[in-house]
Amino acid sequence: MFSSSTEAIVVFIVVCTLLIALLIGFITAMIYRYQQKQNAYFKEAEELKIAHANEMLQSQLEIQEQTFENISREIHDNIGQKLTLAKLHLNTLQINDPAKATVQINDSVSMISEAINDLSDISRSMSSEIILNNGFIKALEFEISQLNKSGLFQLKLIVTGEPVFLESQRELVLFRIVQEALNNIVKHAAARTITLFLHYNEKILALKINDDGKGFANDKNVENGTGLSNMKRRAGLLQGHLTIISRPGAGTEINIKIPFNENE
Repeated sequence: MFSSSTEAIVVFIVVCTLLIALLIGFITAMIYRYQQKQNAYFKEAEELKIAHANEMLQSQLEIQEQTFENISREIHDNIGQKLTLAKLHLNTLQINDPAKATVQINDSVSMISEAINDLSDISRSMSSEIILNNGFIKALEFEISQLNKSGLFQLKLIVTGEPVFLESQRELVLFRIVQEALNNIVKHAAARTITLFLHYNEKILALKINDDGKGFANDKNVENGTGLSNMKRRAGLLQGHLTIISRPGAGTEINIKIPFNENE
């Protein structure tokens, strides 16, 4: 009886080890896939001569770069730790103590399952395809869910009005503006709560981003240092308008208005 139990445990160890190897291979393949796409984008950027088209492509590349940074952090801080811990459990498995071995195996299976779920989320965020295929709102929801996973912030999205799909390249640039705003808040604002209000009316898409962070004095050096002027320039590219309201200790409010018709 004991021999049969030991054999089952050994077989399970082998299976779990193979699963970990497959996960590592999957991660490597995703990184390679991203690098291939990034190289293709850079090649396309070299071929583009028109300033407007080049700006659109640059926004797309920056989305990819930010996404890759998030993926690297997620793999290192989350998935890597889970797989390392699962491997440690399997390497120190108490074969002579079936009860303890069972607990270690169950813990390993749980951690491997969590790593698989995390990889599934990462695979969906590998590129801007989430915007092209699902639209701006779905991309925002996914970005917010990823930031909420950290537990450091509480983000929510409130959508009102009748949603309108913009041309995909315009949505990419708008998403990059929001992504850059959220990145600035995460890095500089020391905020706990971030709320995005998205309102569609007949002619304009209005987006407001509020945070309860430390705020800042309206200053040209601050604008340039945190990329706010770059966000304003991109809003102008969409024939839109971006304003910032902030003061020390009172948080920050970013308002973006983009017309549905580029000629407005």
